[in-house]
Order: sequence, then structure tokens, then C-alpha cells
Amino acid sequence: MPQISVTIDGKSYRMACAEGEEAHLSALAAELDTRVTEMRTSFGEIGDMRLHVMAALLQADELDETRRRLAALETETAALRAQVETADATRAAEEARIAAGLGRCADRIERLAGALAAG
Repeated sequence: MPQISVTIDGKSYRMACAEGEEAHLSALAAELDTRVTEMRTSFGEIGDMRLHVMAALLQADELDETRRRLAALETETAALRAQVETADATRAAEEARIAAGLGRCADRIERLAGALAAG
């Protein structure tokens, strides 16, 4: 299992990750480091642990909001799919009705053509 070193708030941490996830873990750590740095600038020295917990809570809040938005989008997508299926069924029924009408028209034209030819 690969291990990488990440720096958060000026402190290095050795982290293990799955093969191929090194860059992703580094990017996540960099994002957290940026968040902690921004918060330290905004709030001053309020303690490392408190800053880290606040940064983690902000990211958890963003994740929760993203999950709620995703659930809403999935619900909307399901409703749209149902509308498309209904529209497809309606279209198929209309096409069948039109095809039947055209078939009747073709039969009538053939009968008229036969009557004209015989007459």
C-alpha cells in the first residue's frame, strides 16, 4: 500500500492510500490545508485542533449539501424519465393510429382506382 506525505497547516503527515490514489489524496490534503489557512486568517489563533475541526465541519456541511442536491437531481431525473416514457408511449400510440389511418386511406384509394379502371 503506497504512502505519501501531506502537509496540512504546516505539519507533515504520513498517509497510506490505495494504489493510484496518491494524487487524489494529495489534492484533498491541499484543499484542507487551504481551508485551514483561510480560517486561520479569518479567526486568528484559536488553536490548531479547533481550526481543524471547524474546517472538517465546513467540508462535511458542503458534502451534506452536495448529497441533498444530488438526491434532488436524482428525483428530478426520475420524474423527467417518467415523462419521457409517457411521451414515448403516447407517440407510439399516435404513430400506430396514423399508420392505421394511412392503411385505410391506401385501401380506399386502391378501391377507387379499381372502380375507375373498371368503369
